[in-house]
Amino acid sequence: MQIDFCEFPEDLLYDFENNIWVKLRGEYAEFGITSVHASFAGRFNQVKFTKPERSLIIRGQSLATIESSKYFGTVRAPLSGTIIELNRTLETKPKLANDSPYELGWFVKIRPTVDEERSKLMGLRGSEDQIRAQIRELHARCFKAYPDHDMWEIGVECGAVLVRLNELIERCQVGEVIHVVSDDPTADIEMIRWSDQTGQEVLESRQEENLTHFIVKKVKEK
Repeated sequence: MQIDFCEFPEDLLYDFENNIWVKLRGEYAEFGITSVHASFAGRFNQVKFTKPERSLIIRGQSLATIESSKYFGTVRAPLSGTIIELNRTLETKPKLANDSPYELGWFVKIRPTVDEERSKLMGLRGSEDQIRAQIRELHARCFKAYPDHDMWEIGVECGAVLVRLNELIERCQVGEVIHVVSDDPTADIEMIRWSDQTGQEVLESRQEENLTHFIVKKVKEK
């Protein structure tokens, strides 16, 4: 389900207070942070686990810290149990938690020990209003891919914006993503033309009041 552009898989349970999702897989549970958490916190540059594998944890305890240039926070256990696996890949590739919060960016797998705690987790049915309120409160803006770079080009003609975008694309590596914001009314048409000419991909275009937001991905070298 998509709520205000933020993804929430319907087969998961949620601890909305801590922005955590949980997937029950037989005898163990896997969890990580929601798309809202990944959005408002910014591009992660560090993930540190605070508990080792095979240790016992209590619901609400900190299991990891996450840090970006504008945010420092904790990932809290949604259930009590024993840690059976940590996603150590996040320690070297923390941005996976931004790019793929529900799949490659999972944090911890545990073996739950207190069955009653599962009733404290929530499904999506009936939670939409709460989620929308949280997105507004946190000023979260979710996109199809989390940007590595931002270009806010307000009051600039689209032709000049595209010149600057080309300059930035040249410095980027293949796979990097750029968030471009323009108030030029022709930006949407010009960006489509630019994508056709350069072969670079426009993943998303979104109008918000008088601004157009583009998510651009470098998919090829010149």
